[in-house]
Amino acid sequence: MIDRYSREEMKKIWELESKFVYYLKVELAVCDAYAQNGDFPIGDIEELKKRAAFSVARIDEIEREVRHDVIAFLTCVNESLGEYAKYMHVGMTSSDVIDTAFALQISDSAQIILKDFDGLLEALYELKNKHKNTVCIGRSHGIHAEVMTFGVKICSWIDILERQRDNFIHALDQIKIGQISGPVGTYSNIDPVIEEITCQNLGLKPARISTQIISRDRHAYFMQSLALIASVIEQFATEIRHLQRTEVLEVEEGFAKGQKGSSAMPHKKNPVLSENLCGLARVVRSNSLAAMENINLWHERDISHSSAERIIFPDSLILVDFMLNRFENIVRNLVVHEKNMLKNTEKFGGIIFSQKALLKLIEKGLTREESYKIVQRNALDAFENDGDFKANLLADKDVTSRLNKDEIEAIFNKEDFLKNIAAIYARFEK
Repeated sequence: MIDRYSREEMKKIWELESKFVYYLKVELAVCDAYAQNGDFPIGDIEELKKRAAFSVARIDEIEREVRHDVIAFLTCVNESLGEYAKYMHVGMTSSDVIDTAFALQISDSAQIILKDFDGLLEALYELKNKHKNTVCIGRSHGIHAEVMTFGVKICSWIDILERQRDNFIHALDQIKIGQISGPVGTYSNIDPVIEEITCQNLGLKPARISTQIISRDRHAYFMQSLALIASVIEQFATEIRHLQRTEVLEVEEGFAKGQKGSSAMPHKKNPVLSENLCGLARVVRSNSLAAMENINLWHERDISHSSAERIIFPDSLILVDFMLNRFENIVRNLVVHEKNMLKNTEKFGGIIFSQKALLKLIEKGLTREESYKIVQRNALDAFENDGDFKANLLADKDVTSRLNKDEIEAIFNKEDFLKNIAAIYARFEK
């Protein structure tokens, strides 16, 4: 079930009022830092914190005149402070507030994403454990290759997703950076210690250097991590879409009572949730390209990045939150057709056992080329004529002159393909 609460929580972080809440949090943290450093009276700052307030409507009214959102915000807050307004925004520039608050918004959003990861991985581990021994066909180029288990397929998904979780955590660490350094990052009117104290109190690391802004390669890296998450979800969703095709029918998305698949065709059950995820992945990837473009700013800064970031960050974080939840919902309600999986391994009389036949004939003294020619001849005949590969081998004198019936039957033992499944699973013990 999709966690709608988390989606509302994520949305709230990026609402206009929340932006100003984060701005105020940064401004008050700077005032606290000044007080901790002995520059401002602690009692005055405590009173300032009690009085500090804003109204989005009032900020909008002021901004229509001043055409600057941070100035409008500060003007509005200062109206609530009276004599204590003198302690606000001392030695700072707008981007000190904007970029530090932005880091807090991203960090809070990331905590939701991490919870989403946990829920999805839990669902995948349950699916993996349930289907450890569920025989299915492995495919390469979309074509039947060799026997595996559905659980091993899920192990691959877990491996990819856990790696992207680690990558996301690293990218988050790179963007949890604050700055209180002034107009071009030289601390011209503020002591660097204020930045250190402020960032520590906010749970951020101070930037090693800033140039009025925090360098946008950090933001691009974070957006790339979101694009990777979206892309691997798309990878999994594409697999489900293929496996739900009528002629394959190995898995299906859950189909609720009363659900309808088509306005025209009552028989339809379509993988619409997975298709939706594939479409959303394209949006997140596109947004990551805009983040890359934002790296190139003029001199110490311009604001060409700002307009794009107001769209791409909330949109991408909200979308990735949604995608992780939606895919968890798909996994938890996935219908697995074990009989069809098994039946698909036996198509054309088991042509997927061709490598076993190849190696067995080599053991009996044939060269690889001789063996390959014999086996391929029998396999392609079965494939092209809707025939039976095993029957072809049993009828081929080039084979029966070297292998008896029991040896040929043994080639088609599925267990030989599964003998190392436990070793793979051991790598995924929690």
